[in-house]
Amino acid sequence: MDLATLAVPIVTTVFAWWFSTGIILLLVRLPPKSYGTALCLFALVSAMATGGVIMTAGDDTTLAAYISAGCALCIWGWHEASFLMGKITGPRPAACPPDAKGWTRFKFATLTVIHHEVAIFLTLLALIGLTWGQPNPVAAWTFGILFAMRISAKLNIFLGVPNLTDEFFPEHLEHLKSYLPKRPMNALMPVSVIGSLILCAWLMTQADQAIEGSAMATGFVLLFTLAALALLEHFFMVLPVQDAALWHWASPSTSVQNSEAKSSTDKCLSPNAWESTK
Repeated sequence: MDLATLAVPIVTTVFAWWFSTGIILLLVRLPPKSYGTALCLFALVSAMATGGVIMTAGDDTTLAAYISAGCALCIWGWHEASFLMGKITGPRPAACPPDAKGWTRFKFATLTVIHHEVAIFLTLLALIGLTWGQPNPVAAWTFGILFAMRISAKLNIFLGVPNLTDEFFPEHLEHLKSYLPKRPMNALMPVSVIGSLILCAWLMTQADQAIEGSAMATGFVLLFTLAALALLEHFFMVLPVQDAALWHWASPSTSVQNSEAKSSTDKCLSPNAWESTK
């Protein structure tokens, strides 16, 4: 594949990943009383996206690959928004008991998110059914890679990583932080990284072998980029680099809180701080 054929889907996927994540974070920052309306509108977009998946499943073209991948991202976005808004989470919205260890802790953690995971899995099965045997199954592949890589990320965070990136958790999900220990490394992370590298290599090989101009020729490049971004997110968990900076534009409240905290700290450290308390 030539450079131009690779560049367009790669750049498109990176932008869609960055922008769609920011939009979801912006929605979550809305007043909680508006969550219902926002999710209903998002559900309408998701329903239209499902229709787009059905319409493009039989279309073996480059444009169809872009549309179906975009539709899958819209459907995924609704699931993520419903979780972050606290609407579809799990039957146990409570912090981890201090004495919970091992499988008990895992069970409690699972109960906080199980409804969300089941909903995503059922949606994946539906997308597989809608595109089964069709020349353009890019939507199902896209959703499947998002699901698999997110499960990997969640397990690694649960087992413990240096960078939890939990600053974007809204107040109603603060209890989830009690399940996320900070540790230098865990045994699953190397397995996740090696598995992701193998997946990326396989997807790019498939893209090179696919029929030029077909939906899957473009689709495999889109999928490769998505898997590579998910691998990058795994690296962000263990490297001294914060990916949260990529979406500061979507979380103004976080910036305000940080500014206020810095201001308070500066005031405490001021030579006149003791004077002001007299």
